[in-house]
Amino acid sequence: MPKQEIKLLVFDWDGTLADSEQYIVNAMQSAIVQLNLDMRSRDEIRNIIGLGLMEAAGVLFPDLKQAEHEILADSYRKHYSSSAKGKTTLFPDVVETLYILQKQGFKMAIATGKSRKGLDNSLRETGIEDFFHMTRCADETFSKPHPGMLLDIMDQMFVEPENTLMVGDSEYDLLMAKNANVAPVAVSYGTQTRERLLEHNPLACLDSLNELPDWLTSNID
Repeated sequence: MPKQEIKLLVFDWDGTLADSEQYIVNAMQSAIVQLNLDMRSRDEIRNIIGLGLMEAAGVLFPDLKQAEHEILADSYRKHYSSSAKGKTTLFPDVVETLYILQKQGFKMAIATGKSRKGLDNSLRETGIEDFFHMTRCADETFSKPHPGMLLDIMDQMFVEPENTLMVGDSEYDLLMAKNANVAPVAVSYGTQTRERLLEHNPLACLDSLNELPDWLTSNID
């Protein structure tokens, strides 16, 4: 795959660009307590990070009805907003890496399980919105691993799957890429283990985002 053919890099948000795991876990556990549901462990909640909120509620509580999933999702949103507002933290070197990639001429986008409101708030807090040509959220289309978000981004940016890479920390990102015929690159520092990610055969599994520019230069040839 020649380097010059890679035009678009699509990033996941939670666990890839933003170090938000603790806020997601704490907010979900607070919502569970509020609704007097059976508690779910930190690992169980980490496992659903990357999914849309309704899909995540369905995985955590498959025996509940859709209306109950909606109540849980609404409670989660309120707890997350109150606890995480103004505290969005990027992983180390994210800003510097995005700047390098921008200088290298790549277009960049975000495909995330967050809501539109949640992502917009996080982008404003971190000040990195201008790096991205487009963003797509789970409440605007289908949740990962459905390819909808990626397909929307590529369609609106007039970029073909063979000219796109998906960068994410979860199997949901890698499966979404596969379903959209897009090559995936995994990062190992997020919510899911390297071993789990490697089961999905990404082109690479990077230990830090700042490895991405050199990896692209060396391997996309």
